[in-house]
Formats: sequence, C-alpha cells, structure tokens
Amino acid sequence: MRLLVTLPLLLATTAFAQDVHVRVDPHGPGSVNSTTDYTTIQQALDHAPDTANGRVIISIVPGVYHERVVVTRNRPHVTLLGLGKDPSEVVITASQNHDSAGGTFNSATVEVDGDEFEADNVTFENAAGNTGQAVAIAVRSDRAVFKHCRFLADQDTLFADFGRQYYVDSYIRGGVDFIFGNATAVFDHDTIEEIRLGYLTAQSRTSPVQTTGYVITNSRVISSIDPSTKTPQRSGFFLGRPWRLYSRVIFMNTELPADLDPQGWSVWNKSDAYPPQAFYAEFHNTGPGADTSHRAPWSHQLTAAEAKTYEPANFLRGTDHWNPLAAAAKLP
Repeated sequence: MRLLVTLPLLLATTAFAQDVHVRVDPHGPGSVNSTTDYTTIQQALDHAPDTANGRVIISIVPGVYHERVVVTRNRPHVTLLGLGKDPSEVVITASQNHDSAGGTFNSATVEVDGDEFEADNVTFENAAGNTGQAVAIAVRSDRAVFKHCRFLADQDTLFADFGRQYYVDSYIRGGVDFIFGNATAVFDHDTIEEIRLGYLTAQSRTSPVQTTGYVITNSRVISSIDPSTKTPQRSGFFLGRPWRLYSRVIFMNTELPADLDPQGWSVWNKSDAYPPQAFYAEFHNTGPGADTSHRAPWSHQLTAAEAKTYEPANFLRGTDHWNPLAAAAKLP
C-alpha cells in the first residue's frame, strides 16, 4: 500500500519539475514587478519565480554590469547564461578591495552560495588592480560548473572555497594567490595567466583526510610578467604555496611557461616548518617550465596509476556519483 501512495507522489513531483527562464537587459522594460524581464542580474536573482526541482536560467544580454551579485544559499540551481558571442561581451564588474570592503571576503564582485550553480559565457571581474586582496568571485557551491567563463583580477581572483567545482574551457588571470580556498575543484582545458612574480594557487586543506584540493589538467599556464620586475633572487612565479597546513594541488597534462621558478612550489613563509605537509604533485606536464629536475624536494611526481585518481570524473565524483563532464556538456 505504501508503494502505491509514494509512487504517484514521486511522479507528480517529477512532472511539475520545470525550468524558469528570465532575461536581464539594462535597457529593457524589466522591473521588480516582472516575472520574466529585469534590468540587473541581482534583480533577477531576487525576484525571479521559484521553481520546484528545476533551474532558474538567467539569460544576460551583452553589456558591462557594474553591480555586486550574491547568489544566496536559498537560490540553488541557478544558471547565468551570457548571450554574447564570447564571454568578453557579458562582464560583471566591481572594484572593492580588502580595505574598501572591510575584509577580503567582503570584496567579491560575485558571491555564489547556492548549490548546483552554473555559468556559461560570462566574465567575472574585480577591477581594483594591484591594490591587495580583491576577489572577482567567491564560490561556495557544491556541483558548480563554469564553462566558457573569464575570471579577471590581481590578488585573490577566484575564491574556490567549498563544494565540488568544475571549471572548463575558461580563462583565469591574476598575480598573487589568485586561485585560493578549500573547494574540491578541477580546472580542465583552461588558460591560466600569471601577471606578476606571485603564486598561482593558495589551497587551504586543513586535514589530510579532507577530500578537497585543486587539480589543473589539460590546461595551459601563460605568463605576462614584466621582465623588469625580475631580480637574481626572484625571477619566476610559483605554482602554489600552502595557505593551510595540508594544502593539495596537482598539475597534470598542462603546459607550463619558462617564467615558472624551477622549484615549482613554495612554502608560505620562510619561517614555516620545512618540509611542509602540503601535497603538491605533477604528472606529464609540457612546455619550458615542465622540467622537474630542480623541483622542491618535498613535491611529488605521480605515476600514471596515481594520476587517474585526479582525473575530473574521479576527483569530483563524490558519494552521489556526480558527473561534471556530463553537466558541462548540457550547457551551450
């Protein structure tokens, strides 16, 4: 009898699961009273109709959106879809930094707390420049997917801090610690640009049993470091330094530039315990920076069998068997 009651309820719930489509156009007719058209991204997030089990898909017309955007915890299943021919045509930008915002974590142009967030063809920018910590986007979303996106800032560009996150076919630019936090994140077929003599990652795993860490795979790291800033003591950037004790970062099948310091990896401060307990590893990288003969002796070179653990589908699977590649393939 219980089965006969439960099954119709399940079917009814599934039948009414549907997506809500809304549009953002700063020059359009939208208002807070609309259910389909809005003039700002935050307005759409605040006022779009709720949907049971579906997604809220926010289509954004080309333009530069000078606003701070917050996707709250009670707004899961949001998709931001840029309608331009490439991500440079839909830009969400602000310019708060640590000092002006009252702290690093308040400086983010975009804050994502709702689970299963998606973005496609959008640029996330913090335009504060070389003024200290200034976050373009803070992501605390499980099963988050970013495809064909750009992330632009200097220090602390991308705060990938919580949940499983997949960044594919995207571009990330920064100078110091510009991919940081404690998410379980994979960066796949991305271009990552280092603009200063800084540190690319600052991952913050706090326990050796945590499943968190960053994997950069099938990607390309490029450098636009000004040669005049180099000194005999410091002539290259580092792939990462441990923001917390058990920091974990892996670079695989990725092209590394000549401006990478031959040691590859750094401690956080010179006074820190040596060797650090961070797990920093590489596998099958290419390019002029891929020579491992002078790497920090406490870093690792993976075998092919070990590297399989860090392939996107394996590293992000979790107990619910999430498939990030399939999720990304559904986006345009």
